Amino acid sequence: MPDETPEPQVIALLKARRSVRQFTDESVPPATLRLLLEAAMAAPSAAASDPWEFVVVTEPERLAALRKRLLFGRYEAPAAVVVCGNTAVAHNSAARHYWLQDCSAAMENLLIAASGLGLGAVWIGLYPHEAAQAAVRQVLTIPEGVVPMGLAYVGHAVETPSPRTRYDAHRVYWEQYEPRKRRAKKKDAKHQV
Repeated sequence: MPDETPEPQVIALLKARRSVRQFTDESVPPATLRLLLEAAMAAPSAAASDPWEFVVVTEPERLAALRKRLLFGRYEAPAAVVVCGNTAVAHNSAARHYWLQDCSAAMENLLIAASGLGLGAVWIGLYPHEAAQAAVRQVLTIPEGVVPMGLAYVGHAVETPSPRTRYDAHRVYWEQYEPRKRRAKKKDAKHQV
């Protein structure tokens, strides 16, 4: 029997978060960018180490320089936020081991907040690609020891993609991992050709 529980608003918001790659020219107000940063810094971090720093970019020349140097990051957005890992500013040593997870959680919070505020955003991965990190370091004068983990382009979307999930019950195991379940799906798919 299917579950009749109505979808909570938070789940609808998560499904509405989609990668947007086409933006209008409309700028994102500084107050809105501040809300995105507040959401990012509300993310969990290991032992509350908070090993993150953020570089917000809105100058057209600097955005153009980023686009020119990032092979997979050439989107015409009016703003970008670079999430950086910096264990030197962390509150404790847990950041040495978990900064990547912590900064990823901050990035995801930022992306969800952008969606909730009616904006579009797309995450451009920088770490562990040394060339991409070097390019961003150069354009934004980020020092060695501070790792540009990812960049989010943010703006008003030309089109808003439909909400969705990629939920796949065949990738879910209850209580323990069951590898036979996965093989059975592939075998069944072969016989359905």
